[in-house]
Amino acid sequence: MANPSPQDLVQIEYQPAARDWMDAAVEFRKGTFCYSALPKNLNYLGLPNAREWQPFDVDWKLPPNWKQIILDGMKDRLGKYRSFRLFMDICVRCGACADKCHFYIGSGDPKNMPVLRAELIRSVYRRYFTAAGRLLGPLAGARDLTEDVIKEWFYYFYQCTECRRCSVYCPYGIDTAEITMIGRELLNLIGCNINWVLEPAANCFRTGNHLGIQPHGFKDSVDFAVDELEELTGVRVDASINRKGAEVLLVVPSADYFGTPHYYTFLGYLALLHEIGLDYTFSAYASEGGNFGLFNSHEMIKRLNAKIYAEAKRLGVKWILGGECGHMWRVLHQYMDTMNGPADFLEEPVSPVTGTHFTHARSTKMIHICEFTADLIHEGKLRLDPSRNDRWNVTFHDSCNPARAMGLIEEPRYILRNVVRQFHEMPENTIREQTFCCGSGSGLGTDENFEMRMRGGLPRANAVRFVHDKYGVNLLTCICAIDKATLPPLLEYWVPGVEVAGIHELVGNALILRGEKQRTTDLRGEPLAAATEQEVAHA
Repeated sequence: MANPSPQDLVQIEYQPAARDWMDAAVEFRKGTFCYSALPKNLNYLGLPNAREWQPFDVDWKLPPNWKQIILDGMKDRLGKYRSFRLFMDICVRCGACADKCHFYIGSGDPKNMPVLRAELIRSVYRRYFTAAGRLLGPLAGARDLTEDVIKEWFYYFYQCTECRRCSVYCPYGIDTAEITMIGRELLNLIGCNINWVLEPAANCFRTGNHLGIQPHGFKDSVDFAVDELEELTGVRVDASINRKGAEVLLVVPSADYFGTPHYYTFLGYLALLHEIGLDYTFSAYASEGGNFGLFNSHEMIKRLNAKIYAEAKRLGVKWILGGECGHMWRVLHQYMDTMNGPADFLEEPVSPVTGTHFTHARSTKMIHICEFTADLIHEGKLRLDPSRNDRWNVTFHDSCNPARAMGLIEEPRYILRNVVRQFHEMPENTIREQTFCCGSGSGLGTDENFEMRMRGGLPRANAVRFVHDKYGVNLLTCICAIDKATLPPLLEYWVPGVEVAGIHELVGNALILRGEKQRTTDLRGEPLAAATEQEVAHA
């Protein structure tokens, strides 16, 4: 069956369904769900109930005592996470979050309202952990835990990207993404996971990155980028790997050195760090900044984050610089101190070029490359010619995790305004803290759930279409590897003519390198807009 056309998909029915929300039966229709994790990946990670199955199967091959496993797991987490118990009890179902979820906007399915998605697990909590639920059952909003409920959890908790937009509007501060995380964690206890999350996590343990690239392959990729950057600019950079004693460990998402358009961002990193003479090294073991544990379980978050710091300690660096990634930064800023503890063996990051102390990172000892670059520009340490990006009319997508979880909002915009001459914001209620998600985060960027991805990404695409039609915007920039992977097909579907790029691709284009040859192309190998001598001198 062919994917639905945009004209078909945009016909959304917001009329509530006739059947009661407590009816747990769901239809696993092609294009709306993700495939199950392969047994080899569960076995590699030591996760339970590895077997061959798919969500559209009648028999999910659950363990004989699956119900007790779920209830024991819920009891454990209610005791361990005070936020979980609080979120189970304090929702008054006011509906402030109802129309804020991009999946509800794009699908019209009431169970994609954050309040009702949370009720799917809250109703089970009431049935087994509250007196009213045990006594009154459905009258108290309580439901029995059945196999249909498990299937419903799987269907809807994997139609949530954990973007936390709903939490911005909740008057009680309920973070529905945390409820999704617990829901997925409980499903994980009985082996109900998706492969697009578990395979990258397994690869991370096996080779150090999501893509399963082994150390020699990683080195080949970095060497290829060095060669190509020299061909484009005439400047040979040094990008060391596993070099002990370097001042800084550079950690990037694996897509940056292996995917498109991410790769051009990677070239931008190399050019920038060479130009300022930063003493840095990569690690072949920590060759991945992304943390897919965020989409699986708290334990997996901890395990994946630990390897970055293990390598920092082994290599003897002073602090860590992170690339344009999304969930890496939410993990660092919201979970690391609790799960992994402060990195006391490292130093507070200090820019060796400007002398700036990044005091907000005194615990994690890790800063985002946009913070680092914005500081360089602010202190006048870079020569930039923004006219080199004149073929681009640019807008900026606030990636959910760096924006809402980290507060990295103004730095990317400051960089953009210094490296491009045409920049336009999308509508105010679609950016910054209120940003819409790409529709494919938290492990949902698969091919098999294409329809739901396009539905979830519709609100973001509508905002892009607005600036495309009004200002002629032809480039959407962002600072998240998942966004760079999933936004191109979204825009091709909804807003043809708009491409996607990372911030540091445009930095690399504008950057005037010492010793560079006359630049005739940008980092994509496309003809470069000629800069006048006056503009170069001014830069």
